[in-house]
Amino acid sequence: MKNRIFMYLFIFTLLLVVFQYVNSKNIIESYDDKYERSLEKYLIYQDTISNLRDQVLTLSEFKLDETEAALTYFEERGYDVTELIPFIKDEIYELNVMKGEEHPLIPYASMSGGKMLINSIRLLNHKWIIANFSDGRYWGELFIAYEITEDEQLKFRLIESFLYPTQ
Repeated sequence: MKNRIFMYLFIFTLLLVVFQYVNSKNIIESYDDKYERSLEKYLIYQDTISNLRDQVLTLSEFKLDETEAALTYFEERGYDVTELIPFIKDEIYELNVMKGEEHPLIPYASMSGGKMLINSIRLLNHKWIIANFSDGRYWGELFIAYEITEDEQLKFRLIESFLYPTQ
């Protein structure tokens, strides 16, 4: 009887060890799969982050607050660039609210009954601005030169413009 009890205990222990081994193996395989999937996602995210950094670098190439020579130009003349950039943008946007049908910078009349308005502005450097405009249906872009005169007046001069053809 004693031998049978030991034999049953031995078989039970053996089954328990086999169960633990199989269960542990499944858990480890599951963790390995999760790790591999997370590693793949990590590599994809690293590539995405790298691509986004490249895009940011490319977009910052023609931007006033990222161009050292343009910033130096204004700083040598005694202007605070952190105040000057919003001031220039505000001056252009204020042209949108001027009375009358025609915009002072946009050489196209509205063809949809609204008014042509400047939507967005990008200061390229200390001399040039690129902007887009629209009347809700038709839209185009402007290339504008600007300067700050001796009496600290801001003057804009339209260099080039185009209106996109409608579809």
